[in-house]
Amino acid sequence: MLDNEFILRKGDTGLQNNKLDLQKNKSEKYNKILNSAGAVFAEYGFYKATIAQIAARAGVADGTLYLYFKNKDDILYQFISFKTDVVFKKMNGAVEKGQNAEEKLRYLIRCHLEEFQNDKNMAIIFQSEVRYLRDIESQIKDISKMYLDLLSDIIEQGQTEGSMRQDLFVGLVKRFILGAVEGVISTWVSAAGRYDLVSMADPLVDLYMRGVKGQ
Repeated sequence: MLDNEFILRKGDTGLQNNKLDLQKNKSEKYNKILNSAGAVFAEYGFYKATIAQIAARAGVADGTLYLYFKNKDDILYQFISFKTDVVFKKMNGAVEKGQNAEEKLRYLIRCHLEEFQNDKNMAIIFQSEVRYLRDIESQIKDISKMYLDLLSDIIEQGQTEGSMRQDLFVGLVKRFILGAVEGVISTWVSAAGRYDLVSMADPLVDLYMRGVKGQ
């Protein structure tokens, strides 16, 4: 009886391992397709990119993509969602390391620029492609809100600490910072990433914290 129970338990463990292997393989293929799609969208643009090009880059059959995605629009939507989740986890972790508002702002912007520099395809898609796609406009607004909320918390802390002016509207300040960061990334993308994007982080924060007025 005990031997039979052992065999059954061993069989259950084997089934569980098989399921885990299948989930892992599915996850790996899903991620490979997403990254391949990012490369194709960045190279050809969303409208010119085709399912066949994405499948070829991922090394799978065209039909395989439809096991994971509805269509090309869904691939882009999930690409943006996936990248957003990854980047914001890192951004939140970076902000938590700061001891005060200025440090948190520096860590946030440095992390933002570092992530885009490390994934140029993502940078190209976010800065050059998604701006003109109405179908994902609400998704981009949600992402912007998440980032602006992060900035709001930092600015309000800075105003409480006295390191940031209290007479400035938080809404104005956070949009100024976001606009500046996006402008720096857009310029870097236009220059084909020929310089160190992350090196722009501290000058950006210095510009906000100290302004442009001569001493």
